[in-house]
Amino acid sequence: MRTIWNGSISFGLVNIPVGLALATQRQDVSFRTLHRECGSPIKQKRWCPVHERDVEQDELVKGWEFAKGQYVYVEEADLEAVALQRSQSIAILRFVRLEDVDPVYFDRTYYLAPADAEAQRRPYVLLLRAMEDSGMAAVGKFVLWGKENLCLIRARAGALLLETLFFAEDVRTKDEIEEAVGETDVQEAELKLAEQVISSLSGEWTPEDFENDYRRDLAQMLEAKLAGQEIVAPEPVADAPVIDLMEALRQSVADAQSRRSAESAKDGKSESKSRSRSGRTPAKKSA
Repeated sequence: MRTIWNGSISFGLVNIPVGLALATQRQDVSFRTLHRECGSPIKQKRWCPVHERDVEQDELVKGWEFAKGQYVYVEEADLEAVALQRSQSIAILRFVRLEDVDPVYFDRTYYLAPADAEAQRRPYVLLLRAMEDSGMAAVGKFVLWGKENLCLIRARAGALLLETLFFAEDVRTKDEIEEAVGETDVQEAELKLAEQVISSLSGEWTPEDFENDYRRDLAQMLEAKLAGQEIVAPEPVADAPVIDLMEALRQSVADAQSRRSAESAKDGKSESKSRSRSGRTPAKKSA
């Protein structure tokens, strides 16, 4: 597994060699901005609107805007004065119950890869098993690309994962939402129907069941354009009529039940075809 950072997890006198590897990678289609007339990619320039000219790299300086249109110059030496010392260690500060950590704090997920040597893998496996059995996760800090990161190490499906976390000051307050919710009442009948909708749409969490429809349609459109096909814009979708909340809930329950019935019938047909292909036939009922 390709790692972007190599170091260790440390807590107490324990040191566990690990490597940090990206756990996710978006597969989105990217575009370049072109000049329509000749198809050349457009280049971004550093333009000063006051002097009306391009500026060179050595003419640039960082600036912190302390008021509208007013800046304090920040030199590299200023940043070096508060720079973090490079560290190759993830320092565990506290063990917490994983269920107590609100996912709103999660930023990005990484795999923690164990060392190649078997002797160095043993403490990794020991921490993994202990966290699996206890349901605990580890909160720590480490330096990556010159920035201090708060992180959470958790066990999942036989591996240790690291989640970079937002600091508390980075998470916006939800007080306004709580106030609005607290001032709004719902009827018992509405609540029961809403619970029926939830129940009718409930199922197992299987990530493979969910596809990025836009990404798929975008790829198909690009392939069609590459093949010289004409792209026809779809008809605009009319706005849904405004209906009563109770009626909307009843219709949602009915739609979900209908969809479930259709899926069950489809699964039954697929199973029947599978049996036919395998040459097996259902046993006859005895008289």
